[in-house]
Amino acid sequence: MNPTRRKILTAAWALLEAEEPGKVRLGDIAKQAGISRQALYLHFANRAELLVETARFIDLEKDVDQRLEASRKAASGRERLRAYCAAWAGYLPEIQGVGRAFMAMQHSDEDARIAWADRMSALREGCVAAVDALASDGHLRKDLPPQQASDMLWTLMSLPNWLQLTQQCGWPQARYEDWLLDSAERLLLQD
Repeated sequence: MNPTRRKILTAAWALLEAEEPGKVRLGDIAKQAGISRQALYLHFANRAELLVETARFIDLEKDVDQRLEASRKAASGRERLRAYCAAWAGYLPEIQGVGRAFMAMQHSDEDARIAWADRMSALREGCVAAVDALASDGHLRKDLPPQQASDMLWTLMSLPNWLQLTQQCGWPQARYEDWLLDSAERLLLQD
C-alpha cells in the first residue's frame, strides 16, 4: 500500500475513534496525516470513498481474513456457525470505536451511512454463508427460510446488541460470546 494512503487511512481511523463522530472532516484527516487536503484528494475521490476504505483498512490491519479462516474451512454447517460467531464476537471489541462513530453519524452523514452499510453487508454475507452451510447439512430449522434465518443471525450479531450487553449491562466478553453462540444455535438449529 502507498505510504501516503496508509497515513491517511490511519489518521481517519484514529480520528473516528477519538473525535466526536460528526466532527471528523476531510481537512482534519489531512492535517492528522500531515498532508494537504488537495493531496488527500489524489488518493480518495470523496469522503464516502475514504470512509469505506478506512473501514476496510481496519479489517485488513486486524487481519479479518485470518480470523474468518476457521469459519470458511469448516467441515460442517454447525462448525461454520460456531466459528463465525466466535470470530465476530472476538472482533467486536476491537472495532467498536469506529462502529459507534459510523452508527452515530449515519443518520445525518450520507458518507458514514455508505461506509457502515458496506461493512454490515460484509457481515451479512458471512451470515448467509453460515446459514447456507446449515441448510446444506440439513441442520437449519425446517420452518425457517434461509433468507429469514440469515436476517435473524445478522441482527443477533449486531454491534448495538454487543454494546447493550457488555457496556450497558456489564457482561464480561466471555459471557457475551457464550450467549451469542447459544442464541444462534437455539435460533437456527433443528433439534
